[in-house]
Amino acid sequence: MTNVGILGFQGSVVEHKDMLEKIKEVKPIIVKYKEDIEKIDGLILPGGESTTIGKLLMEFNLKDIIIDKIKRGMPVWGTCAGMILLAKDIVNDNIIHLGVMNITIRRNGYGSQLNSFITESSVKEVSPKDIPLVFIRAPYIERVGRNVKIIKKYKDKIVAAKENNMLATSFHPELTEDISFHRYFVDMIKDSKR
Repeated sequence: MTNVGILGFQGSVVEHKDMLEKIKEVKPIIVKYKEDIEKIDGLILPGGESTTIGKLLMEFNLKDIIIDKIKRGMPVWGTCAGMILLAKDIVNDNIIHLGVMNITIRRNGYGSQLNSFITESSVKEVSPKDIPLVFIRAPYIERVGRNVKIIKKYKDKIVAAKENNMLATSFHPELTEDISFHRYFVDMIKDSKR
């Protein structure tokens, strides 16, 4: 059984849990406390409000524990706000949260809630067929550092990337019916345990 944690403070927690439940031999675990971290093999940082989630990481004394776990190889996937939490640099914000992934991002890169959109596109590393990409007040990656692999560009903007055990997406796979990205992340976790 692969135990996949979902940071449970705020955002699309239930949606990620529902997607993970569609994958055999995966047990989703909502993570809010230190003891929850010890039960998981990988962690999803969901979309939501990055400033709020960042503050709660501090209040619940999880920030340093999560940073340490990621640095020691625990797979982590940040979607939208979760990508902001992972980034080492944010061009339009001076608050860095976990600061573990060698990416520079722009918050609300596509504008306000009114500029949110859905498209279908190919992400070859993740699925052989086109998959839906849901962008909601989405950030995008302006620059990647060494060892960062670009997984997806959309209209010349980097919207998905991977660095070692870290995966980041601007969009929300959990708000679709397609489990390709969740399966891809579960495979990352299984590979890390080999």
